[in-house]
Amino acid sequence: MATRRRFSPLALVRFILLLLGSLSLLASTVVAQDEEVAGGHVIVLPASGVVDQIMAEYLRAGIERAESEDAAAVVIELDTPGGSLESTREIVQSELSAEVPLMVWVGPAGARAASAGTFLTLAAHVASMAPATNIGAATPVSSDGQDIPEDLASKVMNDTIATITSIAEERGRPVDWAVSTVTDALSFTVDEALAAGAIDIKAESIEDLLAQADGMTVNVAGKAVTLETAGAEVERLGMNPFQSFLHLLSDPNIAFILFTLGFYGIFFELQNPNYVTGILGAFALILAFLGFGSLPLNIAGLLLIGLAVILFVLELTVTSGGLLTIGGLVAFALGASALYTEPGDPVAPAVSVSTEVIVIMTALTGAVAVGLLVVIRRQRRQPRVTIGVGHIGESLVPVGTEGEVRGTLTPTGTVYVAGEEWTARSSGAAVLERGTTVRVSGNDGMVLVVEPTPTSESTEGTA
Repeated sequence: MATRRRFSPLALVRFILLLLGSLSLLASTVVAQDEEVAGGHVIVLPASGVVDQIMAEYLRAGIERAESEDAAAVVIELDTPGGSLESTREIVQSELSAEVPLMVWVGPAGARAASAGTFLTLAAHVASMAPATNIGAATPVSSDGQDIPEDLASKVMNDTIATITSIAEERGRPVDWAVSTVTDALSFTVDEALAAGAIDIKAESIEDLLAQADGMTVNVAGKAVTLETAGAEVERLGMNPFQSFLHLLSDPNIAFILFTLGFYGIFFELQNPNYVTGILGAFALILAFLGFGSLPLNIAGLLLIGLAVILFVLELTVTSGGLLTIGGLVAFALGASALYTEPGDPVAPAVSVSTEVIVIMTALTGAVAVGLLVVIRRQRRQPRVTIGVGHIGESLVPVGTEGEVRGTLTPTGTVYVAGEEWTARSSGAAVLERGTTVRVSGNDGMVLVVEPTPTSESTEGTA
């Protein structure tokens, strides 16, 4: 006997992501073929945010395209707090093996090449920074923010020192300076890095960089190449929409917002099953954890947010005078502020949820919780309604419940009572017009028997 396979929402999500990835790759290939540019141009690859697998793949493909088009150079416009160690290694390998002159420009003003960004900058043939930028790395620390014990950190530290040493030696940069960014967690301004010989150029813009780099000789794949970049045509090659979307997930604020919205969706699904909110909530949680994969996640922060959700659920079932809601909001805010830890390795990003996002999401969560409480308390205050045929003499709606005529009773029509419409007839066969206030006096099977309230009678008599 054949068995039916159960539908898996996660399998559907994977299929959609795979399909979108294939389409985006096909689209980028077609665009690359249609927009082929003659040699002598410079390709600029904007790279901002956390260094993750998406950025690594994007930069690798950009460098390969520059090689295939015989570009004069490729420039990585860098602004990063750090990122994944594996992704950093992949990008460094692409830089060191590049067969086209490769420059890194830390910019614009206010940008940084922190942690992993230091490795990427040093690995370029020409390293440059804009004014008001900084460069530096972080010392390995444990998940609770404390220094890793020497016996546990020595392996990570030695491997990291060896990596940055080899990069500095390959590109002719000061080894001691490079090692200090790891061992001492030092950070340097553009002028300090330039004076130390860690970077080659201080440039205010990409055009300024290309003008200053013109005529420089660099070693590209074992060959001396003289740069001819002054006045070269600049082509900015950003991530395709699918890559941009996946890379956006690694933003610490976006990941937190998706995580919160995911909890909202699951919570509403449990309160009022409708499949839509549950599926959307699950999808948001999956995307959030995709982003968390590139971030130094703190489990304690997740547990605090989970505790907040539990307190909100209890508030809907237990009368606490709002104390559980207040406790939930406090736990939510604390969990958001502690959602990310200090870096756990020298290239990991030092990130946190911004104060503005914490305030907005906490206020939104509080508004949702209060709104649900108001709705539930209103429902509890409504008279209990027995739906269906009761025992002999038992009314479908409690006798005395007031309502309003919606369809003229002649003597049968409809009334709005106890939050819904009922078929009803007037006692005494009197005609009651739409809008007349009535009260239930009994029932005849599934038909309510109503009579006008004294106020309605007096109003009709006055008229």
